[in-house]
Amino acid sequence: MAGELRISSLPAVERPVLITAFRGWNDGGQGATMAAGFLARHWAAERFADIDPEDFFDFQATRPQVSLEDGITRHIEWPENEFLHARVESLGRDVILLLGVEPNLRWRTFSALIVGLAQQLGVDLVISLGALLADVPHTRPAPVSGTASTPELVEQLELEQSRYEGPTGIVGVLHDAFREAGIPSASLWAAVPHYVSMTPSPRAALALCDRLAELLGGAIDLTELREASDAYERQVSEAVVGDTETLQYVEELEQRTDAFDGDDLPSGDALAAELSRFLLERETNVEGDDSAAPPPTDDR
Repeated sequence: MAGELRISSLPAVERPVLITAFRGWNDGGQGATMAAGFLARHWAAERFADIDPEDFFDFQATRPQVSLEDGITRHIEWPENEFLHARVESLGRDVILLLGVEPNLRWRTFSALIVGLAQQLGVDLVISLGALLADVPHTRPAPVSGTASTPELVEQLELEQSRYEGPTGIVGVLHDAFREAGIPSASLWAAVPHYVSMTPSPRAALALCDRLAELLGGAIDLTELREASDAYERQVSEAVVGDTETLQYVEELEQRTDAFDGDDLPSGDALAAELSRFLLERETNVEGDDSAAPPPTDDR
């Protein structure tokens, strides 16, 4: 187990918070991993550890990728779960980022590795980022809902306590492991329009980073994501305008969204239920029709 967590050097940290994001079904429109990747670049985070993928992935389901270096040499890129560290002065604390891919195997062992490293570093708060498909329009800010593991944290961060029951991903398993270890954790989820599910959503990434900054009580320059979000809206709108049925559907979603006030935004449980429904429909399609199975490069 010690060899599965590969640490190059442990950073010196002060009041560290752990922020996680995983590719997979926790990551609709790549909103969560895009947000975490942006934060890693923005904070100039440096890699200090990773988890060996060998015993945690079914490589027929989550296949390694082949790339060319200098257009000649073939290079294999394995699914990665890496830890990065940054000292963020605007937050007055250190940040540990875990960017990775939801594993296929041994989730309890995988979670134990992460919890163990968090304990070793003295992490006092864990925040996971997620994004899921929902009935929301691409022309409005992405709704973000959050849940927390304890009533005290719920009140402190002005979130909610989840009552969701149903299928879960590595995010749910990891939060349960942190709960058992006595480390407070919270989860932020952005809603992504399901009709553009394959399009990366900077709008969801922007919403997650904006809410994260509020929770951590610091400022994050989100200019890059705001510009990308505006471009995303223009591009999707141009694609939608040629499809009368989809355009009408988007207009209905806009009317529904505009009729809501802040208290009517989807709750964390509602978003989780939406994800559960999506998974159930996809599993039914796959069982009934082999052609509905995802392509080999799809790791969801």
